[in-house]
Amino acid sequence: HVQLVESGGGSVPDGGSLRLSCKASAYAYISSLNCMGWFRQGPSRARELVAAVYPGGTSYADSVKWRFTITQDSAEDTVFLQMNSLKREDTAKYYCAAEYERMPQLCVARLNRFAGWGQGTQVTVS
Repeated sequence: HVQLVESGGGSVPDGGSLRLSCKASAYAYISSLNCMGWFRQGPSRARELVAAVYPGGTSYADSVKWRFTITQDSAEDTVFLQMNSLKREDTAKYYCAAEYERMPQLCVARLNRFAGWGQGTQVTVS
């Protein structure tokens, strides 16, 4: 797995916004991968996939649809998660995942098998 570094978390009030960033560590390139996602794990909760991007589309968990947007910037070799209208239940540590998947329709399934987790970035909404 490519080693990934998440950043951009913080503490915001209910209704606030944050933009998370995910970059590969040195000597690796996210742009070489085509199946990327953001997960989160809240207190006493399982890690869940909240957004994924793959060739030809994106996918969102119902709980974040229309509030979160995942984008990939190949020039900056970064994957972003723009989070708007944040709610207290969005409080969690957020992690990114990146893989190569030949079949875009299998991207979500592949991400759910991802095991190369980084340190994550904490998001707290109060």
